[in-house]
Amino acid sequence: MTAAAARAGGPGAPAGQDIARRATADPLFRLVAYALEAAHGRPPAAVWSAPYAFHLRSPGLVAAAGWPVAAAAAPRGDGLVRLSSLGHPADGCDVPLVLSGPAPAMPAWAARPYTVLRALARAGYGRGGSDLHVQGSLTAAAGLATAEPADCAVALAVADAHTPPGTDPDRAELARLLAGALPDGDRALRRAMLFARPGEALRADRDPAQPHRYVAFDPAASGARLVLLAVRTDPNHPDLRAALARAVACASRAGALSAWPPGPPGARPGRSVLVLLPEERLAAVRAAVAEDFRGRGRPVPRFLNIAVAGAARREE
Repeated sequence: MTAAAARAGGPGAPAGQDIARRATADPLFRLVAYALEAAHGRPPAAVWSAPYAFHLRSPGLVAAAGWPVAAAAAPRGDGLVRLSSLGHPADGCDVPLVLSGPAPAMPAWAARPYTVLRALARAGYGRGGSDLHVQGSLTAAAGLATAEPADCAVALAVADAHTPPGTDPDRAELARLLAGALPDGDRALRRAMLFARPGEALRADRDPAQPHRYVAFDPAASGARLVLLAVRTDPNHPDLRAALARAVACASRAGALSAWPPGPPGARPGRSVLVLLPEERLAAVRAAVAEDFRGRGRPVPRFLNIAVAGAARREE
């Protein structure tokens, strides 16, 4: 059996590649593996997840959240790219992998993963093409960056699918490829997605060529909670800033310790803030915010628990 057959789950492939039917696999991993097989008629060679990530209030620090984006990939040899996503069920596409010049026409959502695939192919990963399925566990309404975790999950899955079994993708190389292909992305967040540790924050303001530096950041270990508070207001609505400020004020009066936006310093305000609060004040904070917004006839903000998680990982 060839390495490509093993990676693609062909005859003689390791049983561990049958992720879609493995009861012990993470549900999101099983979902993307099954979705790739359903959409493209073949099992994945590699399934990876990359965490959403956020900036801390202290400048230069980033951390990963315990919510992932997952990507499943299988190698091809005919120069075709087939892209699908449960988030865009009617907009899957089959397009040729063109390494230079204008990209072929495709649905808007597919343009970014296609850009990642082109960059990988130029570096020698997947010039024969790939089948790819990508799916997040959060929507843009949560207020965390969604593009960067998808970039990382796609890069890792595709690079892994086109690498001999037993060889881990070079995360530092992939970070460089993504920075070159998608310079508008948040490089600090990508570093957290690729190199984070559970219960720690990563110093992203250091030279990427130097060893990674970490500092302890584990709210649960000190009896605290970290939650994402997202208001249900359109991000372009003029009342967004006021709605966030009111939610933070309510949370603070009910016992929250601090609050800050998950984006980089100076970024345009999004629709959410991270709130750090004592464990025993969680119910009171949620109730205070809900009562205030409901009393004014406004949609009650969402609360999402955030665990400080580790970096991207492969489903074995």
